[in-house]
Amino acid sequence: MKIGKHTIPTTSICTSNEDTIVVRGEDLARELIGNISFTEHFFLLLTGRRATAAELTVLDATLVAIAEHGLVPSVQAARMTFAAAPDAMQGAVAAGILGCGSVILGAAETAGRLFCEIEERQQGGAPLRDATAAAMRAWKAAGKPIPGYGHPQHKAGDPRVAALFRVAEKAGTDLSYLAIAREVETLTQEVLGKDLKLNVSGAIPAVLLGAGFPLQALKGVPILARTAGLIAHLYEELQQPIGFALSYQATRELQYLGTLPPNAGTAGTDR
Repeated sequence: MKIGKHTIPTTSICTSNEDTIVVRGEDLARELIGNISFTEHFFLLLTGRRATAAELTVLDATLVAIAEHGLVPSVQAARMTFAAAPDAMQGAVAAGILGCGSVILGAAETAGRLFCEIEERQQGGAPLRDATAAAMRAWKAAGKPIPGYGHPQHKAGDPRVAALFRVAEKAGTDLSYLAIAREVETLTQEVLGKDLKLNVSGAIPAVLLGAGFPLQALKGVPILARTAGLIAHLYEELQQPIGFALSYQATRELQYLGTLPPNAGTAGTDR
């Protein structure tokens, strides 16, 4: 049984022989190492071409913006995993990355899909406001949340949004998705009944789509960036271990709501 169209494995990313390693058509040792940054290399690996200066500037800014976000659930999972298995940093990093979904780190990709749907409606002749309202109402009717808007702490606006938008504007990349993102923000009260401000998960696709980054790979940007943040947290965990403290804190706050055996009294409600 086969899945997919190909019966022979193929790749356009890398090949090698005993003398040379080729990455996307370029000699890794002679042309790439020492000559391009990691962000440039990431763009080359992904798209098969060198990023323009503007594209590189925007991509680099998004990676910086999302690399660190405090003791969010993915970081706590990584640190607690590392506390239990300090010989396996790779497992702790994986534990943190496995939490990348629709709530944590995955919203950027989903917001990008919304922006692209709005852009397609515009291409069909709808003005920006009409295209945006129609897409938002369709998502709402389907029971899908509008991703990339609202923040539990930055109620008046996520400061990373303005910073990323400034980078894109200065770099001179396509700003059409910024206009879409802003229009969604304008219509949140009308369509959703809530005045929600753009957050970084909405800003990232807005700037990246205009910088030639593929929609299907958007989730990879926060995953790549957060990996760097996780490694920093795990190195700190070696110096200042808090993994078990996080676990103990959860235990202290725990409230048992189940039933107890007749003779148990209050035993088992805490340890």
